Amino acid sequence: MNKRKWAAWLAILLAVMAVLSACGNNAGGVTKVRIGEVTRSIFYAPEYVAISQGFFKEQGLDVELSTIPGGDKTMTALLTNNIDVALVGSETSIFVYQQGSDDPVINFSQLTQTDGTFLVARKQVANFDWNSLKGSTFLGQRKGGMPQMAGEFTLKKKGINPQKDLNLIQNVDFANIPSAFLSGTGDYVQMFEPQATVIEKQGKGFVIASFGVESGHLPYTVFMAKKSFIGKNPDTIQKFANAIQKAQNWVQAKSVNEISDAIASYFQDTDKEIIQGVVKRYKDQGSFSTDGIIEEQEWNNLQDVMQTAGELKERTDYKALVNNQFAEKAKQSIK
Repeated sequence: MNKRKWAAWLAILLAVMAVLSACGNNAGGVTKVRIGEVTRSIFYAPEYVAISQGFFKEQGLDVELSTIPGGDKTMTALLTNNIDVALVGSETSIFVYQQGSDDPVINFSQLTQTDGTFLVARKQVANFDWNSLKGSTFLGQRKGGMPQMAGEFTLKKKGINPQKDLNLIQNVDFANIPSAFLSGTGDYVQMFEPQATVIEKQGKGFVIASFGVESGHLPYTVFMAKKSFIGKNPDTIQKFANAIQKAQNWVQAKSVNEISDAIASYFQDTDKEIIQGVVKRYKDQGSFSTDGIIEEQEWNNLQDVMQTAGELKERTDYKALVNNQFAEKAKQSIK
């Protein structure tokens, strides 16, 4: 091949590569979206419904789901473009914004609207009174995390100073809290599902209150993306919001058993009866958002919770980090 032909061939090759690069993940009319969830949890049932029932595929999206334990790690993956969309607590977007990011993370579709933890006691308690916690040993969640903040917000609302009125334990890793309680640590524990239901089934603890109910509605777990990504891919974000809205409608309309069947493949090591119990508990207390819209009152409640826990330097304007246009359009168009 002479130099002229070689140059022509190279020019064609470069042009093809440029086209492929411009197309990005949009091959064959299907757009790939990489989702990073902060943990694998039945609490996120509508997300798995959107995948298992083909709602993302209907929108022309090929989602790649990965679990990235820890809000800091999930956010790092988003900021470094290792994922496109993060499912994590809205407080992480506030932390990033207050560090002075020039490309803030924007909340665009809410998945859960309450805290997901429960108060578990060693003995069944009739006519539970929050004041009975005073003087007890309380096994709480990791300091600085949203479960701990929602827990302390609730305790203070009930007239309990966690640092003064309780023997508060907060140095146990999240994954080890259930085993610590089972081994005898604490009179009460703040615990996520499905561990709370598992311990109840074993007769070794009893759910006596819900921190989700007591702390009120807030954008607890939300799909978010970098502002630059949303700006470059508004159609993809809209399709994403549409799929989530359809899943939310589906979850609202279907029975606990149908929802459990739809998500069971994501929890192969969990008994079906446990999945059903957890889905029922979250559905009954309204933890699953009925739409992706983040209300300003919810946003303000989130910051009240953070402020009460001493984890918020200053309040962040709702409009700076929330974009409801995609969720609003999805709610109007998806039935």
